[in-house]
Amino acid sequence: MSVYQQIASNKRKTWFIVGMFTAFVVGVSWVFAQVMGYGPGAVGIAMILAGIGSFATYWFSDRIVLTMSGARPATRERDFEFFTVTENLCLAARLPMPDLYVIEDTAMNAFATGRDPKHAVVCATTGLLQRLDRSELEGVVAHELSHIENYDIRLMAVVSVMVGFIALIADIFLRWSFWGGKSDNEGGKQFQAILFLVGIVLAILSPIAAQLIQLAISRNREFLADASAAKLTHYPEGLVRALQKISADREPLEAANKATAHMYISDPLKNHKDAVGWFAGLFQTHPPVDERISRLKSL
Repeated sequence: MSVYQQIASNKRKTWFIVGMFTAFVVGVSWVFAQVMGYGPGAVGIAMILAGIGSFATYWFSDRIVLTMSGARPATRERDFEFFTVTENLCLAARLPMPDLYVIEDTAMNAFATGRDPKHAVVCATTGLLQRLDRSELEGVVAHELSHIENYDIRLMAVVSVMVGFIALIADIFLRWSFWGGKSDNEGGKQFQAILFLVGIVLAILSPIAAQLIQLAISRNREFLADASAAKLTHYPEGLVRALQKISADREPLEAANKATAHMYISDPLKNHKDAVGWFAGLFQTHPPVDERISRLKSL
């Protein structure tokens, strides 16, 4: 498969999953609204409440993550390779130069954040900068720039809004049913009883399903960023070698946590070592490194 075919395939898969997720959110909302006897206005209010917090997190995502990570601004003098590699790739990709930051940690990792290409940040650890050669560093930086160019941060913010919305309305429904809530809907009693049972099942399972969908989108965007990086550098082998070195590093990144783990080029918590089989893979923020490397080598 050519790099262009892989990029197109990854984009189609992402939008298919997003479309299915949107239909899932609408369906769950309809069931809850029907059972509780509320109209679409109540669903809209819940969506707004869920969106406010997620939008605030998205708007200030770069500052929040950098503060949590304890990152320092990079300088041309101190981080020359990091600076010049990023400058060259931005010229090639016709992207604005992002702000560069460094986390003082011997673990090997990197991430990108920001609202859009004009308000973007690329951050790398000192462990990564010290142990990768220039072509490997180019592969990693190209991967992070691809996340920026593909608006992955914005996409994941939208997905987070939907995940938060599902969690909110599921909690409201469970509380309503616990306190003996009764529907004002005068429809058939048998139909209402079935809807109520469906609503209970959805209230329990839908937040879990929403998180699994969010993780699936995150994994698919990692594949897309890998392919886009290969297209930008014209040298997939650089990113292949970088991923091999990063995966061989067993040191967790102290600055990372579960909320920020999906942003990094590789799982910073190193939870993948405990994942066994297809089912465990559903709960991972990143696809298996072996599969990422295999796809890159096939380009």
